Amino acid sequence: MKNNLLSEKLIYTGKSLTPTHLHLCSYSLTDKVEVTGDSFAAVAGSLSDSRTNWLQVHGLKDTETIREVCNHFGIGFLVLQDILNIKHPTKIEEHDHYTVMIMKIFSSGKTENEFRQQQVCLIHGQGFVISFMEGESGFFDDVVAAIQNNVLKIRERASDYLLSVLLNSVMGNYIAIVTGIDDALEELEEKLLVINNGHDIGARIQTLRRQYMLMKKAVLPLKEQYIKLLRSENEMMHKVNRPFFNDVNDHLQFVLQTIDICRETLSSLVDLYISNNDLRMNDIMKRLTVVSTIFIPLTFLAGVWGMNFKFMPELDWRYGYVAAWAIMLVTGLLVYWFLKRKKWH
Repeated sequence: MKNNLLSEKLIYTGKSLTPTHLHLCSYSLTDKVEVTGDSFAAVAGSLSDSRTNWLQVHGLKDTETIREVCNHFGIGFLVLQDILNIKHPTKIEEHDHYTVMIMKIFSSGKTENEFRQQQVCLIHGQGFVISFMEGESGFFDDVVAAIQNNVLKIRERASDYLLSVLLNSVMGNYIAIVTGIDDALEELEEKLLVINNGHDIGARIQTLRRQYMLMKKAVLPLKEQYIKLLRSENEMMHKVNRPFFNDVNDHLQFVLQTIDICRETLSSLVDLYISNNDLRMNDIMKRLTVVSTIFIPLTFLAGVWGMNFKFMPELDWRYGYVAAWAIMLVTGLLVYWFLKRKKWH
């Protein structure tokens, strides 16, 4: 890993091929302006200090456009590097004139076991919110519609209320994903209680464990860092909007509690899976032992009659072969009946 403090070159570390484009939604109680463009210059003229400005940036390939956006809003170079580093851990960081939130959002892939994550960065300052996403996504489309229809008088409120709404969308994503993992774990638990289940449950447990670890890595840092937004000395958070941030915190606590439950469930499922395998192996060994026990006396009889002694009356008896088969069958059935009566099989 190169030392990022020794170079001014910006590098996007992701693989998304989405071209960089911007969508500005600038609104107030009386008017709303929406502008889209492939460069910052195409939307910069519509920014207004008298309105709340929400700038959505989709696609991070064009690092110079990202630099222009950050320079205009006075965002530091290190934060700019963090935005372009899609493997950056979750964090909430306060600066003098803005607050940075780097988080992950999750979605299902083409198959049930596929699990995709995308980094989203929110930057909030006085009168503006900027959201950076790796690819083209309709994740915040419901917020755009809410602004259009002025739901809950969103256009009458300050930019920190918009931030709380965006954070709530992220928490809603976490709740949906972690609840799905929890439901899948409960379903697996029911299947594991059936000893003779033929499903490949071990592989499914590992898949859910990987999804759980991704969620834990993305959400757990918020447990301590979200408190930064609720501190009374944070001047960018208006007192009237604090209940909305408290509501987001309630959702975060629910996600954290569910993650803890998933951890306990995963641990018990692994123990149950190992125990199930042991029980299944014991059952197989018991069946093999029964078969071996039945054939032990038969092997003994075959060994006796297979000895090459000269004087063995049975060898010259006309019905010796039939009698031998009859004795072995009766012996085998008697041994099986004995095991059955003792409930050893």
